[in-house]
Amino acid sequence: MRVRIGYSAWIVGVVQFFAVHWIVESAWARPYSWARNNISDLGNAYCALQAEPEPRYVCSPEHGLMNVSFVALGVLLVLGVALTGGALWRGGRAAAAARLLLAAAGVGFVLVGLAPADVDENLHVLGALLVMAAGNIGLVLAGFRLAEHLPAPLRWGTGLLGVTAITALGLFLSHQYLGLGMGGMERLAALPLLLWALAVGVLGVRAGAAASGGPGPAAVADEAGRRPGVVAW
Repeated sequence: MRVRIGYSAWIVGVVQFFAVHWIVESAWARPYSWARNNISDLGNAYCALQAEPEPRYVCSPEHGLMNVSFVALGVLLVLGVALTGGALWRGGRAAAAARLLLAAAGVGFVLVGLAPADVDENLHVLGALLVMAAGNIGLVLAGFRLAEHLPAPLRWGTGLLGVTAITALGLFLSHQYLGLGMGGMERLAALPLLLWALAVGVLGVRAGAAASGGPGPAAVADEAGRRPGVVAW
């Protein structure tokens, strides 16, 4: 049950984030762009022209809701890392480091929500780096230290996601967007972690449900027939 709660925390955290993202971006008078706007623009507290890293006008009427979502996502990511434990990870220092880095990404989301970019830029940038640097390095390590009973495509796919996201972070910081726009490249650096957590959470919950399922009616009847005095209904 503890492990299933951890997986469920990841599912709830990621789903609520994308749902709130859609609600908040829909409230913009000027259309919000996944290519031209940062994710953090949704949480900015004031309406103003932002010059860095690319000029754009930011005005997010529902910024408070977005920041609550950032904090909730971070808390639920940390909770999932804490509760999945040995069911998801092998032992050893590398696995411990991967879990610590993924938890740091959760802390990063909390900082991003508590310190909007136009309120406390330094703390906000620290939070973003925890998400996109620490979290993605954690994904790479996780690709090598996930439990052996997990499907091989999930293990190597985890590492591949981490490498892709780290590469995207380097391109984003160097202002090389490869036609995706500033916001598009940032998403390529930030979202793989969330998509991984959602996928692992869904697989974990489904596997837990299958493992906890009792025997079917035929198996119960067969077992009852082998025991004297037991009636199979």
